[in-house]
Amino acid sequence: MTVLAEEPQLGIEVQDKKILNGNNEVVLNAGFVVPGINSFGHSFRDYDAESERKKSVEEFYRKNHINQTVEYVKRMREEYGKLNRAEMSIWECCELLNDTVDESDPDLDEPQIEHLLQTAEAIRKDYPNEDWLHLTGLIHDLGKVLLNPRFGELPQWAVVGDTFPVGCGFDESIVHYKYIKENPDYCNPAYNTKYGIYSEGCGLNNILMSWGHDDYMYLVAKENKTTLPPAALFIIRYHSFYPLHKSGAYKYLMNDEDVENFKWLQIFNNYDLYSKSKVRIDVEKVKPYYQSLIGKYFPAKLGW
Repeated sequence: MTVLAEEPQLGIEVQDKKILNGNNEVVLNAGFVVPGINSFGHSFRDYDAESERKKSVEEFYRKNHINQTVEYVKRMREEYGKLNRAEMSIWECCELLNDTVDESDPDLDEPQIEHLLQTAEAIRKDYPNEDWLHLTGLIHDLGKVLLNPRFGELPQWAVVGDTFPVGCGFDESIVHYKYIKENPDYCNPAYNTKYGIYSEGCGLNNILMSWGHDDYMYLVAKENKTTLPPAALFIIRYHSFYPLHKSGAYKYLMNDEDVENFKWLQIFNNYDLYSKSKVRIDVEKVKPYYQSLIGKYFPAKLGW
């Protein structure tokens, strides 16, 4: 792979400026080389591609869409928002993910810690002065510890996968939308209108999102009083909100602050999605750098 030699320029339009290099790979203007295919030899986020993961991914989303109701989300936020499951550092949490594989992901079958470091290192290369964004890349998926027995060993459908608002009408851009029709809230007149229990421009912070690792890690970071900027918390909470990322769905719920933070999320998603490759990271080599960032932005021990 070749990387642009120019000094990377920070800009919110990075996701729109792409060129093809000689290897049919996409190079973002910041220098990050996007692999042409995912770990299974298919284009990224192709849920229809025939692969060993296709049937299990679809079954995952069937369970997810049936069970993610307003009542369920409220109950899980209340239970896990207590942060009384464990006390440990950010890096200890990273190590807990060594044996975790996301069954909803059509692009990746590597342990999660590999993906975290791939994402963080790709961002670090292109945005060397934005250390908060490097750390965000490292920790964005740490909420997947909900799959661990210490955290209740929640089923995959309650932890990973694309997220979407509950409490208002479900947008047809939601992956495997056909299963949404089996969700009890689908026919509830309090929830199935465009705005449901919300109002135009109310702000995503006032929206209940389907429960999973995004919302949980957001609660962990916020309640442990991280000094990461608001854009980092926005990225952590909404990085799996693909109906918004890909289709522009639910923009009518966003306020001005969301619009500004969304620009950073668009940048981040290039690295979150396209770093899912077989490139290996030397964990011990980069560990001191990320431990220094953890110490800068988080307390030594966190409630989880």
